[in-house]
Amino acid sequence: MRTITVKGVGTASTKPDLTVISLNIIEKAPEYTAAVNGANERIEKLQAAIATVGFAKEDLKTLSFNAHTNYENYRDEDGVYKNRFAGYACEYHLKLSLDFDNKRLSETLTAIANSSANAEQSIEFTVKEPQKVSAELLKNAAQNAHEKAEVLCAAAGVSLGELVNIEYNWGDISIHSASVYSKQLRGLDDAVPAAAMPEFEPDDIRSSDSATFVWEIK
Repeated sequence: MRTITVKGVGTASTKPDLTVISLNIIEKAPEYTAAVNGANERIEKLQAAIATVGFAKEDLKTLSFNAHTNYENYRDEDGVYKNRFAGYACEYHLKLSLDFDNKRLSETLTAIANSSANAEQSIEFTVKEPQKVSAELLKNAAQNAHEKAEVLCAAAGVSLGELVNIEYNWGDISIHSASVYSKQLRGLDDAVPAAAMPEFEPDDIRSSDSATFVWEIK
């Protein structure tokens, strides 16, 4: 049986409808308990801050927690650099998701900045239903492959037969806007006004996926 193998590529452009705010907290202290308690106190400040703009404290999700020993470099009396124990570090990686809305996003970032939690912030723009984008990509990939196969067969003077096989790598597809935001606000003496927060107009999400199709040719 003669066959033709074609790789189909599907693309899609989607407007973001979901904002994910990532928040990192790192607390260092000479004692383990003090590091953990200090980090927890800062999280409580974040929870109180987002409550002022309509979130529940449960909306602040913990993605990871890491507590470890902390070391620092120093130079001894001979000028040799060495490491010494400097206490403990407690790290939380948190996220807060909300529908994309500039006004609410600005209010949320302002509340976080004024919480004195000293959390590092970054923002990603994505979609609430990534499975719909994935399905569109695969449909487009199948159509693209079929169109390529028809052109190749016509050019070669043969006709396209039955579909014999489909190969697809079931990996994760990144469905995020290329637009990013990161900010670290520490040691603020004055409150941050909402007007000081940027306006966001994230770029459309451009995604692609591919699959390989094998047809019989006649």
